[in-house]
Amino acid sequence: MAGGRTGHAGRVAGVVLASGAGSRVGSATNKVYLPLGGRHVLSWSLEAFARTPGVGVLVLVTRARDADLVDEVLRDGPPRDGDGTRVPVEVVHGGDSRQASELCALRHLTGRIASGAVDTVLLHDGARPLVTVDTITAVLRAARDDGGAVPGIFADDLVAVSPDGGTVLGRPTGDLVRMQTPQGFAAAPLLDAYERAEREGFVGTDTASCVERFGTASVRLVPGDPRNIKITYRHDLVVAERVLAARTDPSGPEHPVPDHPGVDPVGGSRAG
Repeated sequence: MAGGRTGHAGRVAGVVLASGAGSRVGSATNKVYLPLGGRHVLSWSLEAFARTPGVGVLVLVTRARDADLVDEVLRDGPPRDGDGTRVPVEVVHGGDSRQASELCALRHLTGRIASGAVDTVLLHDGARPLVTVDTITAVLRAARDDGGAVPGIFADDLVAVSPDGGTVLGRPTGDLVRMQTPQGFAAAPLLDAYERAEREGFVGTDTASCVERFGTASVRLVPGDPRNIKITYRHDLVVAERVLAARTDPSGPEHPVPDHPGVDPVGGSRAG
């Protein structure tokens, strides 16, 4: 997919978060740097954003201790756009939490947000390597229309439990959604919401929760993708390998959905 990196359509920043640890995957190495389909887990997300028309800035949020791994990713598998042109990646060191890391990225973009060079920000978990250009584009379009958008999948397999976790209380009322990323928002209100959250000591469950608390824009739900799983446990890597293999195998099913015990074993669920 070509073009889209200049002009009005290029005023979008894609932020890929890779500053977590992910100890549950069973590796001493940050899981986003583990091998997947001949590349690193992280490389697939960077490539998807690089190929998305409209994304003019690509930011990678990392831990300082992972500098050598970041260099390896960007040297061995640099993201390229639809024309095969290498896309520059701006590396930012994150904070002690997801929200702090997102704020680091937004502060990095502050000048461009103030000038209007960046008017929309898409924040994505680098541990979701199977995100597609279609999903990113759908979130971007909805964020431009409504000021905020998140992808999600309706969940009918969740129940509420008692505070001690020992008693099933039944299915919660309302529709529940398994949230995914990227989550996209108008840049200036997003930055303002995060600065206000920082001043007031508010810690949200995800990007949307900060916007809902301190912003005025509505957050639209767009259809998520069952294949956009998060690498949390070792078996998720096996599932992701199958999905990637099916994408590149013309003899396989067009839209394979692997036998997976859930879209996101530890992802948040939100009432609709």
